[in-house]
Amino acid sequence: MSLTTNKAVLSWIDEMAKMTNPDRIVWIDGSEEQAEALRAEAVATGEMIKLNQEKLPGCYYHRTAVNDVARVEGRTFICAPTKEEAGPTNNWMDPKEAYAMASEIFKNSMVGRTMYVIPFSMGAIGSPFAKVGIELTDSIYVVLNMCIMTRVGKAVMDMLGDSEDFVHGLHARCDIDEEKRYILQFPQDNTIWSCNSGYGGNVLLGKKCFALRIASYQGWKESWMAEHMLILGVEFPSGETKYVAAAFPSACGKTNLAMLIPPKDYLDKGYKVWTVGDDIAWLRINDEGGLSAVNPEAGFFGVAPGTNMKSNPNALISTQKGTIFTNVVYNSAEGTVWWEGLDKNPPKGENNWKGEPWDPTTGEKGAHPNSRFTAPAANCPCISPRWEDPAGVPISAIIFGGRRAKTAPLVYQSRDWQHGVFVGSIMASETTAAASGAVGVVRRDPMAMLPFCGYNMGDYWQHWLDMGKKLTNAPKIFNVNWFRLNENGKFMWPGFGDNFRVLEWILKRCEGSVGARETAIGYIPYAKDINLEGMDYTIEGDIKMNEENLDKILAVETDYWLEDVASIKELYAKFGSKLPRELATELETLETNLKK
Repeated sequence: MSLTTNKAVLSWIDEMAKMTNPDRIVWIDGSEEQAEALRAEAVATGEMIKLNQEKLPGCYYHRTAVNDVARVEGRTFICAPTKEEAGPTNNWMDPKEAYAMASEIFKNSMVGRTMYVIPFSMGAIGSPFAKVGIELTDSIYVVLNMCIMTRVGKAVMDMLGDSEDFVHGLHARCDIDEEKRYILQFPQDNTIWSCNSGYGGNVLLGKKCFALRIASYQGWKESWMAEHMLILGVEFPSGETKYVAAAFPSACGKTNLAMLIPPKDYLDKGYKVWTVGDDIAWLRINDEGGLSAVNPEAGFFGVAPGTNMKSNPNALISTQKGTIFTNVVYNSAEGTVWWEGLDKNPPKGENNWKGEPWDPTTGEKGAHPNSRFTAPAANCPCISPRWEDPAGVPISAIIFGGRRAKTAPLVYQSRDWQHGVFVGSIMASETTAAASGAVGVVRRDPMAMLPFCGYNMGDYWQHWLDMGKKLTNAPKIFNVNWFRLNENGKFMWPGFGDNFRVLEWILKRCEGSVGARETAIGYIPYAKDINLEGMDYTIEGDIKMNEENLDKILAVETDYWLEDVASIKELYAKFGSKLPRELATELETLETNLKK
């Protein structure tokens, strides 16, 4: 049964089926009946385990192969006609070579298996932002995850009609051979091929592959933007809501900010935070000459370890129904799941994420550090009433951030859009123990898009600059750093809910109701303008947070910044003639300002 008469769709599926040779082809229609039958089949084959339906209704558990637990950046390629079009920060492969190589891997890979055809929409169906993709896969796990992460089924094909404008996604598990694992993006062809993986980040093709790598290229060609950004709304006691988009590299508190709960003093006054999206934003120019944003996804693909009722209650509550848990600890005695940081009561006598006997008293981790939950966004207690608004939400501010022990102050504002693009282009984080390699090394991650930009990042920066020229009412651009350390290595700012105090200052700056002092790097708050009322944070036991200590976190450390200038020059040198002249000018201005 086909859900369409679209000739381009049907001939492509026919071509892929001839290559992969599945036993049968099944269209995913979006019905609960079909999804339930697939869940039952996955449980029968052992692909998934059904959890305790009283405690976790509609929830299931899955283990990936031990060699297949994370995105593989080294095996992810942008297959553009020339190496220059992919740029110096992407792995490049010639499209002809990539198709030829992968065709051999895909050949007969679905013999004895079913090919599932998943029509999916990124963005609410019918939204002017929405884009259609079709993923072909031989994995029920992928089908059920895509049903959570995107809008799937017949309504998507009805929206596509006879158009040929859809992303062609092909995935096959093959042998889960890491030496033949490839995630190939062909931006010029609207095509993604992924083979030999079963891990979500490599195989849920609507996520990073489409919604960022392919969509960033589409946005460049069509004058919109696909960004690795959360979207949140701050509702004021008056009832008015203002929206911000924010980009952070991993391990910098992105999901926590997306689902932030304001401090009690603010809650008592009637402030609220609404989550529009936790990971990806598509932005278009609106009728007011500003940017409006949608979250193209329909679910959260979140990291489980560290998620608990203190760190992120809204994320945890989102996982309580209709969720798929991957590579956490399965508590067989209770039919539930557990991970490090959930609580202090690990289950006894259970297996770890690999399915091996596990003793929590040895200190060995039970859940994989990158274990995941796939949860419907609609489950989130703070999901915005406008999260599926087809027109998107108007963005007042764009926030960039990273994890820096020194250098970057708590918050600063760019002088204008061009300077803001510069601020985003120099984003950096210091490596933590969670990342491979040395700790404390500065890693540049422009706009948090380094692994996700589908074309040359020099052209991407130029696209940001060009978009700014089209905006008559551009969002203001800021940079934050929740992670400044004092000389004893202690955090100088509490983070979490108290980050709301910085958001409040940012929104006041957007409406022009509060001043700032101009420095070498941009506009810095006056300490008196960040509300510390009700904050009980102490540094090292007795040093209370006050204006004097806040001033220290807002200080511009010139020597560190001059070191940073040298590091930025190294990054920019990679782009040669592709580096926009405006960014080179901004770097010269920064260096001159600092030396003054």
